[in-house]
Amino acid sequence: MSATINDLASFNKFFTENQHRFIRFAWTYTRDEVVAEDIVMESLMAYWENRDHMTPEINPAAYVLTVVKNKCLNYLRHLQLVNDVSDRVASHSEWELSNRIATLDACEPNALFASEVQDIIDRVISRLSATTARIFLLSRYDNKSHKEIAEIMGMTVKGVEFHISKATKELRVALKDYLVLFPFLCDFLSRN
Repeated sequence: MSATINDLASFNKFFTENQHRFIRFAWTYTRDEVVAEDIVMESLMAYWENRDHMTPEINPAAYVLTVVKNKCLNYLRHLQLVNDVSDRVASHSEWELSNRIATLDACEPNALFASEVQDIIDRVISRLSATTARIFLLSRYDNKSHKEIAEIMGMTVKGVEFHISKATKELRVALKDYLVLFPFLCDFLSRN
């Protein structure tokens, strides 16, 4: 058939004779039966809608096959674009996930708050009386016993215990939000 098909009966005959061949052609490239059928139906409709603008020399089968080919190309290019975008999104997601894992893995909570805690301790100690501060520092930083501190300071062991208790009480209040995060603070504040 090499003439333009203008009547519905001829078109139906052309459709019946060529539909499966066009679908097989489209499926070869799309690998999707439903998509192939849709492309062929759209291509045949495009032929029917444009039949009045065609010259009699146009081969209807060649025309429809050209439309099928172009629609398959558009479909495959769209798939390629979707795959490229999906790959980029997946790649970005993998990078972002790896980055979050590495950041969290490197995160050391004690280090995050250590300088903050030390600043609070230094401020509290600076507000203490000179005697209380010195006794507390001898006990906690120099690891002196109460008896040794009493000898150094020239006071009784009970006096040393009073000053240490006073300092630890103020530190507990100042560090109440950190005691759960830093178990060693509890030991630091409760040591005799």
